[in-house]
Amino acid sequence: MAGAELASYFQNLAKYNTIVNERLYMACSELSDDEYRRERAASFNSIHATLNHILLADRIWMDRFTQPGILGTPPLGTILYDEFDSLRAARAAEDERIEQFMSGLDDTFLRRDIQYLNSKGQLCSDPAPIILGHFFNHQTHHRGQLHVMLSQTAVQRPNFDLHRAIRAPIGAS
Repeated sequence: MAGAELASYFQNLAKYNTIVNERLYMACSELSDDEYRRERAASFNSIHATLNHILLADRIWMDRFTQPGILGTPPLGTILYDEFDSLRAARAAEDERIEQFMSGLDDTFLRRDIQYLNSKGQLCSDPAPIILGHFFNHQTHHRGQLHVMLSQTAVQRPNFDLHRAIRAPIGAS
């Protein structure tokens, strides 16, 4: 894929990320606090902790994309926001940051290697396109877990299909 095509692909994934996060947070807003925080079988054991983890990971990667130097990884189970409304507002701001960053992707960035310390303290270096793919795949992985956790509640699960989320209606200009 040429640089412009690859940049466009990641820009579409950023748009998708925003749309499905809005759908996810809308569904989660219908949960009681007990349901929202209930311990469930998943990587981070609750809807609340998993939403926090996705935001944390997005911030880690966005900082690695935008800040010079080799950045480390804080504990992956860190709770950034204990209150749902604050977490939701931070998620919306981060999604805006992601879309803004992806809108400026260029060949210089796409040819870079991203160096970082992983969660085990090991120095890693990976090509930017691989890391960008991981960035969006990680979100999808944990949203899938959230989808399953929502199926254990009375709340209607949102549709996360990429082609439906970013498709313009037929006849739209």
